Amino acid sequence: MSALRKKFGDDYQVVTTSSSGSGFNQPPPEKKKKRQRFVDKNGRCNVQHGNLGGETSRYLSDLFTTLVDLKWRWNLFIFILTYTVAWLFMASMWWFIAYIRGDLNKAHNDKYTPCVANVYNFPSAFLFFIETEATIGYGYRYITDKCPEGIILFLFQSILGSIVDAFLIGCMFIKMSQPKKRAETLMFSEHAAISMRDGKLTLMFRVGNLRNSHMVSAQIRCKLLKSRQTPEGEFLPLDQLELDVGFSTGADQLFLVSPLTICHVIDTKSPFYDLSQRSMQTEQFEIVVILEGIVETTGMTCQARTSYTEDEVLWGHRFFPVISLEEGFFKVDYSQFHATFEVPTPPYSVKEQEEALLLSSPLMAPSLCNSREKNSSLDCLETLEDNDSTTKLPTKLQKITGRDGLPKKLLRMSSTTSEMTYSFGDLPMKLQRISSVPGVSDDKQAGKASKINTEPMSKSVADLPPKLQRLAGGGGGRMDGHLPPKLRKMNSDRFT
Repeated sequence: MSALRKKFGDDYQVVTTSSSGSGFNQPPPEKKKKRQRFVDKNGRCNVQHGNLGGETSRYLSDLFTTLVDLKWRWNLFIFILTYTVAWLFMASMWWFIAYIRGDLNKAHNDKYTPCVANVYNFPSAFLFFIETEATIGYGYRYITDKCPEGIILFLFQSILGSIVDAFLIGCMFIKMSQPKKRAETLMFSEHAAISMRDGKLTLMFRVGNLRNSHMVSAQIRCKLLKSRQTPEGEFLPLDQLELDVGFSTGADQLFLVSPLTICHVIDTKSPFYDLSQRSMQTEQFEIVVILEGIVETTGMTCQARTSYTEDEVLWGHRFFPVISLEEGFFKVDYSQFHATFEVPTPPYSVKEQEEALLLSSPLMAPSLCNSREKNSSLDCLETLEDNDSTTKLPTKLQKITGRDGLPKKLLRMSSTTSEMTYSFGDLPMKLQRISSVPGVSDDKQAGKASKINTEPMSKSVADLPPKLQRLAGGGGGRMDGHLPPKLRKMNSDRFT
């Protein structure tokens, strides 16, 4: 553990690991019975086509591609068999011409001119064909001008030999230069891992390139194969769903110089939105990974494939770093390519985490009125009354209305002294002392009001907060110009 911390630092502390070989690999706790895969780890698809009926003739219409797709043992067998049959056939034709003309019996007669000189039997006819086909030309056996049928057979042999060479040699060349061999030097991690990255639950796996030659325009895609049943009752045994590995952000375009960790963020759009550590024990799915690119040396398109079943997805694991800085270069340690270590990860699905977060977070009450706007309490009441929410008003606003359920329109129609006095009675004490009392019309009460609004007012205004000082006006007299519009209107009605 101390050596591990020294190499990778405290950010890569192992919770529980088990050393196996050269890496620290944590196998899954329980392995289910091995089941049939759709794509093997080496990329081969386990699909066989049967009951084609009369459709098998389509293979013969594209014979060249059919030969290229065959296995190497069949290609070598067809290659050797074709040349052997062609050579024996052409050698038999030369022997047959010599037999028809009687050259086999007169070959030692110096005065007789045969079709092909020094052809006595079938082996000599076969050697003449090989010397002609391979353009060896030892000079001992040669065709003469006294044999027109031999000249025609010689032309036919040249044409047929060129066709056979082009077909078979071209097939073998394409077979050897197929980009499938380049795909064998592209590596995928043995397991996929699910853990937290950047605060999000993420499915991760690793890809690497063993060669120094690059893969031009490398792109990676992922498919989720899972059986499901449609609402109409149709059963889909291998339904293909797309796993986003960065298509929207361009992260699927790889610069595959060193091993890369491919990430799929599990969110509401992911097929794994409701996947948890507990549900993985009963789920059956297969993740197919397809890596495509252009081979830099040949310019051919290469495709590498692999797959991960539910048994090969490790919950709560992360990959070991494999890149280290040396003197003047970066070194990749492929012995740690497949190694993972366990990290703390919630065992719940993203859906369960979001539901728990919504239940635990307090509900935010909506704002009743914006205090920065120049609206009075009656304006707020008007908005609330229009929405039929008077019964949900705070206690103070219900007191201002005079009744808990009194509509604002009735309040505006009411101009009685008791209602106005009740409304002003809920104002702060200092504001009541500053405010002129509505409903007083005689001279005595008016004198008291004017007396209140002179010296005591000026003294009280100085003690008020700055906002109330601006509301009171500070200049003596009536403060209607600084009151809200609704209160100013009612105050003017009372004075008049």
